[in-house]
Amino acid sequence: MESDKAEGRRAISRFLIGGVASALLLTGGLFMWAGNTQIAAEGVLPDAPPALAAIPVAGENAPKRGPAPPALPASKEASREERRFNRFDRDRNERISRVELMSSRTAAFRKFDKEGINLLTFEECAAATGERFARPMVIRRAI
Repeated sequence: MESDKAEGRRAISRFLIGGVASALLLTGGLFMWAGNTQIAAEGVLPDAPPALAAIPVAGENAPKRGPAPPALPASKEASREERRFNRFDRDRNERISRVELMSSRTAAFRKFDKEGINLLTFEECAAATGERFARPMVIRRAI
């Protein structure tokens, strides 16, 4: 009983403190707003920036367009093995780490992991593969 009364008093005091704090914030905002309007009413403005120099105009004999940009260098055609290697080499350091190799499988793992706890239960795996194999099979050609 005593704790209920004490809790009620605390709730009322929190409510009153919140009301006083909001009144003080509103009063401070009013003073700030009145101060800004007073500065604007006094007309204290900074000087205008200096005028810019005139934009130069090209002569009559000047060419209308410049020379064409250089052509891009042709890239060599990568072999199938190089394309496959580059697919896994994410940081392009010419080495494939275990994290880079396994990163392509994380999306498939997340599809199976319905609970989002990074662990697969038999039920999750069975439900996901059951849905997967219930659809008609599509044959894809390997690259």
